[in-house]
Amino acid sequence: MFGAGLGGDQYPRPTVIYAADPTSVVDGEPSQRPFETIEPLAERLHLTPVTRLAHGKEEELAAELIGLTGVVLVCWEHKAIVDALLPALLGIQRIPGVPAKWDGTRFDVVLRLDRALPEAPWSFKQLFPRLLSGDSDAPL
Repeated sequence: MFGAGLGGDQYPRPTVIYAADPTSVVDGEPSQRPFETIEPLAERLHLTPVTRLAHGKEEELAAELIGLTGVVLVCWEHKAIVDALLPALLGIQRIPGVPAKWDGTRFDVVLRLDRALPEAPWSFKQLFPRLLSGDSDAPL
């Protein structure tokens, strides 16, 4: 979807892709799923994924993301996205519809944050590509 034109302007081509360090440990196991998810896309787009930050470093990731411009794709452990990454990115900004909980059975949702300028407030929407049978368009 990303950068292929299949989803129109909803899924633009990323200029950088982040994934949690695949050697980091989550719940006693290596956290490889985020990297495995983005690896084929990164190869197709000829991008080297940024994987130097591990699960648990969401505040550092947010600080880095806030300083970037362009299209940035982040693939991370779902609980950490809602528990730590989104709050760190948004700070005191409150946006209706931003999930506070992620259903662990959902792998069919894209959370999209946009802003016109680095100091501008964020806008938010949930996207539902519905690529596989059984995928839902219900918000988290």
